[in-house]
Amino acid sequence: MRKILAVSALTAVFLASTALSAKTYATVNGQDITDKEIGAILQVIPGAKFNDMTKEQQKQIINQAVEKKLLAQKAVESGIEKDPEYKKALKTVKKELALELWMKKQFDSVKVTDEEIKDFYNKNINMFKQPETAKARHILLKTKADALAVIKELKKAKDIKEKFIELAKKKSTGPSAASGGDLGWFDAKRMVKPFSDAAFKLKKGEYTKTPVKTQFGYHVIYLEDKKPAGNVTLEQARANIVQSLKVQKFQQKMKKTAKDLRSKADIKIK
Repeated sequence: MRKILAVSALTAVFLASTALSAKTYATVNGQDITDKEIGAILQVIPGAKFNDMTKEQQKQIINQAVEKKLLAQKAVESGIEKDPEYKKALKTVKKELALELWMKKQFDSVKVTDEEIKDFYNKNINMFKQPETAKARHILLKTKADALAVIKELKKAKDIKEKFIELAKKKSTGPSAASGGDLGWFDAKRMVKPFSDAAFKLKKGEYTKTPVKTQFGYHVIYLEDKKPAGNVTLEQARANIVQSLKVQKFQQKMKKTAKDLRSKADIKIK
């Protein structure tokens, strides 16, 4: 059991590391702070994704990486690499790195056929159902009177979308104000019910003629577009299916390899 858990943990580590690009966020005494350093910090924050963070949060993570790099440079300058404990630890790290790189090569060698992709898609079609989605903007206001005033201005506008964006930037109290109230694409479950009910009743290019009240305040909503419910196509799902099948095959391969090696090894558990 411990062997399997160890394999799974290493799998997660190297998959995470290979997903990172070589973007540079800062330099410290000529040494780059890249996705590798940022990723190492994010690993201890459950569910954290750098691109989903605010600018301030990203800045804090980068500063942590800078401090870590400075301390690492200080450690090297101190002569720690000559310390017997360092040399002993380095041997362990080398073995772990060898295993990680070997496992990466094993993963890269896993092949997935078109037939396997199609079979997975057809057998798991329910996984690829897509609900009705909407692309909308909103202006969030503190009072009903403020919302009514915005609606009054929209009624006079020649270009509704342009005016809506202008008003959102000037008057919205929500975090999307800077982007003209843009909420992107969402399904009904992602928003609170009063908001979703109002948004999905609109037709493309329409806005709510009465304020929509939620626990956040009063909303004026503009619908940019709408997509009906349906299934994600095989081509749209292909990349995710390939990754999922590769992981499955890789894990099976590692379990079999570990089992074969165990049967031939001299193991004494104390």
